[in-house]
Amino acid sequence: MERDKGIRVSAIWGFEARTRLEVPLVTAGVSAGFPSPADDFIDARLDLNEFLVAHPAATFFVRVEGTSMIGAGIHPDDILIVDRALEPRSGSIVIAVVEGEFTVKRYSCTNGKCWLLAENPKFGPIEVTEGMAVEVWGVVSYVIHKV
Repeated sequence: MERDKGIRVSAIWGFEARTRLEVPLVTAGVSAGFPSPADDFIDARLDLNEFLVAHPAATFFVRVEGTSMIGAGIHPDDILIVDRALEPRSGSIVIAVVEGEFTVKRYSCTNGKCWLLAENPKFGPIEVTEGMAVEVWGVVSYVIHKV
C-alpha cells in the first residue's frame, strides 16, 4: 500500500460573489427514461452562489490532483467547494494539512483515535497521532466535475 501521495490540492481560490448568477430551475423530477412533455416548464430561478456557498467568508475552491478519493466520486481536476466554517464530523470529507502538505481524505474518529482515510484501496489510511503536524483545514461541501 502506498503512503498517501495519491491526491493533493493543486490550487486554492477564495470565494467572491461579484454577481448573482441565476439559472433556470426545473422543479419537476427528471426522468431517466422517456421524457414527459408535460414537464417541459421552468418554475423558478436558482442562484448558484446561494445554493452552493453557505458561508462566503469561509468558503474556498480547490482543484484536486490524484486518485486516492475516486471511491468518493472525487477525480483528478475536480473542483471542491470547501467550507472552513463547518466542524468536521466522523465521515466528513475534509481538506487536511498533513506535515505541511494539503490532502483530501475522509475524516474518521472512533474510540479516541482519528484517521484520514483514502477512498481507493491502493492507498493506506493515515492515523493521526500525538505530535503529528495535522490540521483539518475545512470540510468539503460539494464536488464539481464534468460528466
